[in-house]
Amino acid sequence: MQLNPLEARILGALIEKAVTTPDYYPLTVNALLAACNQKNNRNPVMSLDEPTLSTGLYSLQEKRLLEFYSGATARVLKYRERLTDELGLAPDERAVICELLLRGPQTPGELRNRAARLHPFEAIEEVQATLARLAARESGALVTELPRLPGQKENRFTHLLGDLPAEPEAGSAECPPPAALAAVIEDASRTAALEERLAQLEEQMAALREQLSVLQEHFDAFRAQFE
Repeated sequence: MQLNPLEARILGALIEKAVTTPDYYPLTVNALLAACNQKNNRNPVMSLDEPTLSTGLYSLQEKRLLEFYSGATARVLKYRERLTDELGLAPDERAVICELLLRGPQTPGELRNRAARLHPFEAIEEVQATLARLAARESGALVTELPRLPGQKENRFTHLLGDLPAEPEAGSAECPPPAALAAVIEDASRTAALEERLAQLEEQMAALREQLSVLQEHFDAFRAQFE
């Protein structure tokens, strides 16, 4: 399973909101867009638009990691993630994977503090035990340990659901947005523009077919006068 940065952000946001705001879950497109672009609990901070988000939603549906929901009283489609069920994650494992999807590589101490809103870890040893289980899964490791950064006392961990992150420069407080993300967003924008153009052409073709049908009817009626 390989996720690009856009897909990782969408799934992370959905997992987070399923736990923290269950009354509003599944999420509408507008709610999901706000969750992906929010400035707190995100690294890097993104500025996605709806066409880009739609591209990510489509690719996740193709991977069967996302499903849309439309209840009897629902006026708009709502989306929920299937990654948790697909991987069979326990609540503590779900919390760790969610944080790694939303923020990238982190130390066990950082994960304990940041994942508290998703699952209570009483001690750092509990986080380490969760990471150990995720790294030793028989079906394939979901996390791996990264080399320790200068000045840090703990090694960082990252998820294995996508490409390994590039090492940040020394002294950098946060990882800059990866080049892969920029490429994904650029491709998504280009795809959205092409899809919009295709939709316009299809509308024009439908109008031409309708006009041709009307002309054919007039011609048949005219010819019938001489038969």
